[in-house]
Amino acid sequence: MKETFTITAFSENHIGLLNRITIIFTRRRVNIDTLTVSPSAIKGVHKFTITVFETHEMVEKVVKQIDKVVDVIKAFYHTDDEIIFQELALYKVSTDILLNSNQVENIVRKSSGRIVEVTPTYTVIEKMGTAEETQELFEELNKLGILQFTRSGRIAVTRLSEELLHNFLKERNLLWK
Repeated sequence: MKETFTITAFSENHIGLLNRITIIFTRRRVNIDTLTVSPSAIKGVHKFTITVFETHEMVEKVVKQIDKVVDVIKAFYHTDDEIIFQELALYKVSTDILLNSNQVENIVRKSSGRIVEVTPTYTVIEKMGTAEETQELFEELNKLGILQFTRSGRIAVTRLSEELLHNFLKERNLLWK
């Protein structure tokens, strides 16, 4: 049965690594839903956060293949209940809509969004939350007219008290100072 998994791969920041990782998904015909890359808590180590909607068996195979990539330090996968995750969305609407009624302001407040910039021509709204929450705000604002919309990939941390990568590196005496 398919479900959403979050795959995290830790590596040094090397040219071409993103391509080598995405090829693994392509070869196995697994679609990437979101992908975010950023520095991790460990100096010199980057974190790839990838979400897929796939079977447990396929995700296991993909993670094993990612682990085999030379520049990858370690890869893990988690279900949604094993992590805390968020996405960021930005919505650009006409300032006229904002000024001519309090409807936009009420929608933004109700969704726990916030207005980040107001100009004479446009207003930018920000919302942190799950993909479902940011999509819900999109649908509400789109009834009034959205000029632009973008949503980030997922960012996530594990619910586990121990840090998997830190423990993996410690066991192999690979922690850099």
